Amino acid sequence: MSVQLNRVLIYADFTGVLCSSVEQKIYVVLNETVPCVRLLNATHQIGCQSSISGDTGVLHVLETESDLDWILSSGPHPPYMVIMETAFFNRSVMMRMKNSSRVAGVAVIISKTGLADNFSPHTTCPNQNTGVYSESYGSDLANCNGTVWNPLGNGLSYEDFSFPVFALKDENQTQVLRKCYEDHNQRVNGSAPQYPLCAMQLFSHMHAVTDTVTCMRRTDLQNRFSINPEVLCDPLSDFNVWTSTRPLNNSAKGHAADESVVIAATRLDGRSFFWEQAPAAEGTVSGIVTLLATIQALYPVTQEAPPPRNIFFSFFQGEAFDYIGSSKMVYDMEKNDFVIDMNNVHSMLEIGQVGLLSGRSLWMHSDPVSRQNKSVDTEVSEEEGKLSLFSHLTVDHPSVSQPLPPSSFQRFLRARRIPGLVLADHNTSFTNRYYESMYDDAENLNVTYPPGLTPDEQLVYETDAAKSLAEVATLVARSLYLQAGGEENNLNNITADPKIVAQLLYGFLVQKNNSWFRSLLPPEVTKKGVNSILSEICVYPPVTRFVQYILANLTGTVTNLTESQCQNPSELSTENKDLFSYFWVSGPASVNGTREPFCVRASVRLSKAVSPAFELLEYGSRNYSTWTESRWKSIRARIFLVASRELEMLTLGVGVAVLLLSLLVTYFISSKAELLFSSARETPTTTY
Repeated sequence: MSVQLNRVLIYADFTGVLCSSVEQKIYVVLNETVPCVRLLNATHQIGCQSSISGDTGVLHVLETESDLDWILSSGPHPPYMVIMETAFFNRSVMMRMKNSSRVAGVAVIISKTGLADNFSPHTTCPNQNTGVYSESYGSDLANCNGTVWNPLGNGLSYEDFSFPVFALKDENQTQVLRKCYEDHNQRVNGSAPQYPLCAMQLFSHMHAVTDTVTCMRRTDLQNRFSINPEVLCDPLSDFNVWTSTRPLNNSAKGHAADESVVIAATRLDGRSFFWEQAPAAEGTVSGIVTLLATIQALYPVTQEAPPPRNIFFSFFQGEAFDYIGSSKMVYDMEKNDFVIDMNNVHSMLEIGQVGLLSGRSLWMHSDPVSRQNKSVDTEVSEEEGKLSLFSHLTVDHPSVSQPLPPSSFQRFLRARRIPGLVLADHNTSFTNRYYESMYDDAENLNVTYPPGLTPDEQLVYETDAAKSLAEVATLVARSLYLQAGGEENNLNNITADPKIVAQLLYGFLVQKNNSWFRSLLPPEVTKKGVNSILSEICVYPPVTRFVQYILANLTGTVTNLTESQCQNPSELSTENKDLFSYFWVSGPASVNGTREPFCVRASVRLSKAVSPAFELLEYGSRNYSTWTESRWKSIRARIFLVASRELEMLTLGVGVAVLLLSLLVTYFISSKAELLFSSARETPTTTY
């Protein structure tokens, strides 16, 4: 038995190696690719997908208008798999391809070559259906009637494409594609290329279809009646990150007695046309970095000279998709399922896009509807006055009739008319020319470095962007301190550190796997490498964990707890897990590269960021976000040479003929087996 088993294993292994070897000779696999995936909400689906077996087409590089005509009308070898440079990746070209049956898929080369002066695949009015303005509240301001916030938006991210669209990130693999195209597919003097041709196959089949209501219903049915249920889509969800200058009891829910809170908030997320390719430098990172630097500047003073009001810092996740994080926090406050409720909220200041792309001016946006209330208007005016003090920046406010820009503050106003401002670097429409696109990167925020610097030197280099955001953070920190009732004579002690801002910008936009970030994270992450966090995307995205641990570093206290005590602080009578979280971090590296981990105590918390629609099972809700992401089994791309149709049919015909001939020969041999294989009969000999 063991001998037979070994033979089977050897044969299987040999067959696997043979198949693998044959596949490698036929296909060139492209690894560094990023797909456009399918998203769904209560009414429709958006994004891209392939057929279940992948979509295949002949490669054609789109470089000129004549190439586009060749692909869409005159080329003799459709369907085509289009390789395009950045210059052609726009709504006009993509919609022409969407409406053509001659396109099997698109692969976009990610580069700055030929980049347009602007590109925003988002809509002109972000989150227009889930903000505060509606028929019952500021109806004349709803749907961006007063201000079109993103006039450059082309809505490409909200189209539904029936073919796959991938982004190509690796320059070497891009060159392989070009070489294959030039050797086999390029036209010579306008004539069609001859077979064999270079072809590409893209796999990105999505399981969910139609809308969130349909997808969740089918998933629920499978969970009830199927032995092996399959989830078709998942609600977009993650965690908000929050902390406060005075710790709040995390086990006590509902109204916090004798607690008045000033909320300072920003968003954590961004998006683009391609899955997880959203650097969101101006759109999101400028706000994150500013608020973190604000906390760094403000925290020591609030501990030495605490103001009467508590300052609550919140980083909301999922705001690009109809305010998921802020909706959930407000919902929990109204249900008395959070550490504070809406009656604890004194006022709010939100940090929007503050990259100062168009100069040194900041704008304080407020809600004209709630300001019709005299007490709210008075409080907002006082908040504006505090923001205008002590700054070298120009701080102004738009027309009093102008609505709020897209902001988390709108979800709080839906629950209660609280005083608040949104701080941004734009008066009316966004100054960000690449809003919610993969080109809103470090360069767009003017985060650049002199040549010749090492990574550790770049980490601490104070760019002009870092200095500007440090000024904004100082302004915000001082105004928050005054808003919380702090004494004005302490303001000189509140100054944001440009070096901290520089490190944050480098970490979020240039290189996450840097020495400072490694020192803040747990040892098990540091040993694997910071980039290993990317594999934990289903748990929570890297930015959430980074912000959580950076906050612990900026606001926490180093303790002498051991690793086991740090992970189980409730076992110690001296520690209070209701007020604090505990973080076992790697610590800075010594000269010889070793690290001495330690435990940090900080009042930094995570809270769920998932739309209340999924808790209420209202998948068609008009009040809350209903965005889901389709599941898929395989995302991959490969190229190979394809023969002509005639040669394929000839090969098939010869194969069938050989098969029939072999069957005929087998039948003939089988029918004559007795004659062909029996030995001559020996004459029996009888012995008497």
